[in-house]
Amino acid sequence: EAWEGAVGLGEVLQPSSSAPLLQASPSARSFQLDYEHNCFRKDGAPFRYISGSIHYARVPRPAWRDRLLKMYMSGLSAVQVYVPWNYHETLPGVYDFTGNRDVEAFLDLTAELGLLVILRPGPYICAEWEMGGLPAWLLWKPDITLRTSDPAYLAAVDSWLHILLPKIKPHLYQHGGNIISVQVENEYGSYYACDHGYLQHLLGSFRALLGSEVLLFTTDSTRVEELRCGTLQGLYATVDFGPGSNVTEAFGAQRRVEPKGPLVNSEYYTGWLDYWGEAHASTSAAWVARELEDMLQLGASINMQVSPFLQLTSLPWPGADYKDQYKPVTTSYDYDAPLSEAGDPTEKLFAIRMVISKFQPLPVGPMPPATPKYAYGRVALRKVSACPAGCTAPAWHCLTGQHPSLSWQYADLLDVLDVLCPSGPIQSQFPLTFEALKQAHGFVVYHTQLPWDVPDPATLAAPPHSICDRGYVMLQKEYQGTLERDGQTTLRVTGRAGDSLDMLLENMGRISFGANTSDFKGLLGNLSLNSRPLSNWLIYPLAIDTAVQQGWPHTALPESSSGGRVGPAFYTGTFETPGIAWDTFVKFPGWSKGLLWINGFNLGRYWTRRGPQQTLFVPGSVLHVGHPNNITVLELEGAPPTPLLVFLDRPLYNRTLGRSTSATE
Repeated sequence: EAWEGAVGLGEVLQPSSSAPLLQASPSARSFQLDYEHNCFRKDGAPFRYISGSIHYARVPRPAWRDRLLKMYMSGLSAVQVYVPWNYHETLPGVYDFTGNRDVEAFLDLTAELGLLVILRPGPYICAEWEMGGLPAWLLWKPDITLRTSDPAYLAAVDSWLHILLPKIKPHLYQHGGNIISVQVENEYGSYYACDHGYLQHLLGSFRALLGSEVLLFTTDSTRVEELRCGTLQGLYATVDFGPGSNVTEAFGAQRRVEPKGPLVNSEYYTGWLDYWGEAHASTSAAWVARELEDMLQLGASINMQVSPFLQLTSLPWPGADYKDQYKPVTTSYDYDAPLSEAGDPTEKLFAIRMVISKFQPLPVGPMPPATPKYAYGRVALRKVSACPAGCTAPAWHCLTGQHPSLSWQYADLLDVLDVLCPSGPIQSQFPLTFEALKQAHGFVVYHTQLPWDVPDPATLAAPPHSICDRGYVMLQKEYQGTLERDGQTTLRVTGRAGDSLDMLLENMGRISFGANTSDFKGLLGNLSLNSRPLSNWLIYPLAIDTAVQQGWPHTALPESSSGGRVGPAFYTGTFETPGIAWDTFVKFPGWSKGLLWINGFNLGRYWTRRGPQQTLFVPGSVLHVGHPNNITVLELEGAPPTPLLVFLDRPLYNRTLGRSTSATE
């Protein structure tokens, strides 16, 4: 019986000419399902949307209008918008809807530009975003079961929805706004729990807070089991699939759970995501356009992953997948996107626009041009024997470059723990997780001492899967190597009793898609030396982002520093732009892995040794004109002998370099 509506997909999509159309009064605004004619109805008239995804949290606010206007001029009638819970409720009961987080201002802008909105408020959104948008503080309760009817989880969800959804309600189409539909959860069928009681609870909450008229829906893959677990009566079931799928079979899967109603592909993948250490994703523009046309010929409504942009707002937000192993995603969210991370229209965008023009009129006027880029050039650095003027503290290793407006200094991370952890360390017999420390993101230092002399190489080891996610090991402040989740978990070390042993533990992003989003971070098990456990730890939760945003290290100098350029260290400096502040891309030739801030703005991770991403996008809105721009780099493994950055007018993505890299390109 489920196949009743799947036979002859074309015929069930067209409104019947003999049936009377529902007419809405001029004052009534409505967006509804018409099961009889297998379509949406907007104000009583048959309606089909062509939409593209945009993540306001990944686009700097000064660029919102530019990106949305380009989407509108592409022929899109709607945009699909995620709301990441953890982006707004950073701590329990602490909310932020200001600046780049002002979702209502973003919705107002979409309405001003004539775009409808399909809202995806979660509470889980995936989106290749840290923990799929769920806040890390949920894991302060170690036994919580996420995305289920667990009372502790539901209490947090309900509290959040009572803050968010009242803000959303005035923007619903029925209330004069432009939100035509709201998704509940996301791809829930792919999650192991299959808890329909949880979905029923969410349905009740959304109805209570948004009203009975708003169209609520779900999205799942076309797999039978996922559609069984991810759908619920009262939520309209849609599917997602990308180029290469059999369109008739894919929509046939939707027809199994929704025999009547509009066909909807809620995520048509115009590209695919990048993982560190793998090739840059690329999807043929012709292939994307051809299958788009096939779906539009069936009368389907479609949302494309049209507009992914760089992870711009702060370090923590890139997520990870778990597919047999932990796979963190890259900083850049430009996965061969129709609109690039810098907002540039691509060949793929124009191919999509051409297809759309066959089915509905395009807006009058030209496509806005690409944003201007500037290659600020190569900045070579050299070590000098004396500090330049203004650098008087011997703690800094001072470097000056060939570029006349740039100077650099560096200091080892272990020498500035008082700045990065002003509250001081926590004492513990054994290591504590990030969650036990209430540290959501970033880095933690675990410090202890060798309990006995180790004259011959001994094995420093971590239990399997206990390094979450990378641990940089220092003995007597000398870098020994890196331990890694699903990778190397042992090092050979020597030393004397009382020697300091430090591990800088990096969170590379909590799992956003996979069987288990309860992705605890830190040192989850105890380190051992020749199978004997180490104890008596001092644990430093680091607030690096906060320190840099407050002007450190450009406003203060540390008191001491050890030498060397191997292991975790900060490099800082300033440079001036030549009278303009255009978008640019920073390349890190010869650097290993680390983070970049410019003017306190966290531009994310670079990992030149792994790739594929070789540059970080710097929006012009971050840069200053007329006074120096402050650069801070945290290099984790080792800077090149001659540190330099290169500012380019184009990105470099597709270089997966394994364990080595070239400093010459």
